[in-house]
Amino acid sequence: MRTVLLTLPFILMANAAFAQAGPNSLAMSCSTARATVQQGGAVIMYSGPDIFDRFVSNVSYCEGNEWTVPAWIPTEDNPHCLVGKRCKEIELNSR
Repeated sequence: MRTVLLTLPFILMANAAFAQAGPNSLAMSCSTARATVQQGGAVIMYSGPDIFDRFVSNVSYCEGNEWTVPAWIPTEDNPHCLVGKRCKEIELNSR
């Protein structure tokens, strides 16, 4: 039991470190962030501590009930960089 209690803080820290893995838009230029999305097709990118989203190059990376909307995020050289698109669920209005 003592070993488990001593090991638990290290496991929790490791999980937090893994959660932060991914490109950080604030550490790259706008053109690099845009190229990262274009080359990857679909990328989880951070734009601050615990702030992240999934960006796609086109609608083929979205689910069948989704479409794309433009995605702007801050980068090292541009506070409103158009990096690609986000998938957004299609909302059907029924009357």
